[in-house]
Amino acid sequence: MGSALPLGDPAPADGALPHDVRTDAGTDFGVYLHVPFCRVRCGYCDFNTYTATELRGARQDAYADEVLREIALSRAVLADAGPLRPAATVFFGGGTPTLLPPGDLARMLAGVRDTFGLTPGAEVTVEANPDTVTDAVAASLAEAGVTRLSIGMQSAVPHVLAALDRTHDPDRVASAVAAARRAGLDVSVDLIYGAPGESLEDWRTSLRSAIALAPDHISAYALIIEDGTALERRIRRGEVDAPDDDLQADMYELADALLGEAGYSWYEVSNWSRGDAHRSRHNLAYWRGTDWWGYGPGAHSHVAGLRWWNVKHPAAYAQRLDAGQSPAAGRERPDAEARRLEGVLLRSRIVDGLAIGDLPEAARRAVAGLIADGLVDPAAALRGRLVLTLKGRLLADAVVRALTE
Repeated sequence: MGSALPLGDPAPADGALPHDVRTDAGTDFGVYLHVPFCRVRCGYCDFNTYTATELRGARQDAYADEVLREIALSRAVLADAGPLRPAATVFFGGGTPTLLPPGDLARMLAGVRDTFGLTPGAEVTVEANPDTVTDAVAASLAEAGVTRLSIGMQSAVPHVLAALDRTHDPDRVASAVAAARRAGLDVSVDLIYGAPGESLEDWRTSLRSAIALAPDHISAYALIIEDGTALERRIRRGEVDAPDDDLQADMYELADALLGEAGYSWYEVSNWSRGDAHRSRHNLAYWRGTDWWGYGPGAHSHVAGLRWWNVKHPAAYAQRLDAGQSPAAGRERPDAEARRLEGVLLRSRIVDGLAIGDLPEAARRAVAGLIADGLVDPAAALRGRLVLTLKGRLLADAVVRALTE
């Protein structure tokens, strides 16, 4: 059911923003729609998700209506802060959004469109478990205005999927991709590397299988062991080994090599695409620090430097909205220094990099050492940009420390 919510100031019952928070018509606005339902809980997962036995009275069949109530509330809140902006990106995440009927996802998207509008060519993504994608589902999503399907492949190797507690049939990934293609959708596949018992050759098999599907976009994330997850408990009991850092580094290098050979270019440490047009614009908005509203239990939002987060449990979320109240549980406004540090952390991860001239003097002095250590691209630095090399991506945290300490 996810980690604890952050500490922060209480959010008002009506969700109103502070009077001095003003939105900027020139800043992109994105929408995240959290669907917190899963058939089973994967052992590594720390997301705010719930199986049927954990809902405590919350109803999946009423969820779309609850989100529509929050969308209506958000219009009133944002209208008081400045001009309403159309959504440039919409992202249905989870959980497993495709556990809901396509009609429910369509109604939620229509609520966003009717309330804010969508920019021309807006990117609309739905995350999906391979077992939930059929021709009918993909066609319904496309008809509703979805443009992109992000399919949770994770691995092509059965024993690796078992180590992650993934229940889908690996052969279903190809049929899900084919269904999305027939519906005219862009396709992304997500992979995870470093699972207990996964070898470098297992990972090579998964990479080659993903590349053979010819998706537009591939994400490859190193497995991170989160406190309180079933996998963390198994590692603590000595039942399985923790991920090996050196092996995960080898896996990352292999991914970058094979994906590069296949025509994919990295644009964020864990993401590759076939050309700029297939980058995830929604995720880039997070890394660039633009504005978004996150709808649903546990969802986080960011507007004009203010952040807030909703109550976690679907039942509490529904109760707040049914009572005409905001589901926001708390909020914070980081100061200028905190925002600067976060900007370095996030922007250094993307291929566009950081403007060296915007860094403080001490950080600018550190750049020469980072170049000498092979962590920063010298050609990009000559153009005034700090861009990570392959080695720098492997040691991104060390680069951030050098620029911020």
